[in-house]
Amino acid sequence: MEIPVYMLDAFTNLPFKGNPAAVCPLLHELNDDLYHKIAAEMNLSETAFITLINAADTFTSGKRFRLRWFTPTTEVDLCGHATLASAAVLFQHQNNVNPTLVFETRSGALAVTKKKEGYVMDFPLNPPTKEVHNTVTVGNHPVQDIYLSRETKKLLIRLSDSCERSVLTSLKVDHAALLNSDCSGRVHGVIVTMKGSPDCKPGFDFYSRYFAPWVGIPEDPVCGSAHTVLGSYWSKILGKKKMLAYQCSSRGGELDLEVRDDGRINIAGEVTSVLQGVIRL
Repeated sequence: MEIPVYMLDAFTNLPFKGNPAAVCPLLHELNDDLYHKIAAEMNLSETAFITLINAADTFTSGKRFRLRWFTPTTEVDLCGHATLASAAVLFQHQNNVNPTLVFETRSGALAVTKKKEGYVMDFPLNPPTKEVHNTVTVGNHPVQDIYLSRETKKLLIRLSDSCERSVLTSLKVDHAALLNSDCSGRVHGVIVTMKGSPDCKPGFDFYSRYFAPWVGIPEDPVCGSAHTVLGSYWSKILGKKKMLAYQCSSRGGELDLEVRDDGRINIAGEVTSVLQGVIRL
């Protein structure tokens, strides 16, 4: 068996930046054990598998596809960067003729539209709720807010506005300690965020980093699904519908966000292809 595989960097226009994802377009579903083994072999934050829904379709002509995402250890319900990468594979490498593609996923139907530069994803918005906390610090730095998205199991921690951006970029996380900090199943990932500098070009409204050792990802370099939570939170704090976000991991990536009135969020970004090959089994 030969399975085509692509590696792409999402939320960037430069190779070796953004968030890498592996994407495998499949003519037929594989068994779950094989999905897990391939994702573990790829050893990226996510490996995506695209399959045809309609037998009469091809990857060039089809409008709707099935999409599943796997970390090296588990299947996940929602992934932004691997969805963006999957759309890029169909548009760039399979020459899909449609302006918009729809992926059937664990999180429902997710549409991705091709733009002049990059792609726009139509994702669910996941508003978090405020958590009661006493004096909490990240390292020695004060925390302003703690919120939890029960839908995504993402805990949002906002650093105080008194912190400089360097506090976030230089943050060192003990992933084993973080993993052991919650065994209840309430939390699958931790977002650390802070207010941006919209008056300084390019004008980021907020910054973030994302850690998810619970699902086998010590740090996700640029996480689209985390921004379904971040977008909701910062939209209310800043009073803005359109925002520019920067995830300041060592790789870094930019996301254009638009919070909609229908409970959805548009997440836009660019994608760069870095590898194309074949998995032989």
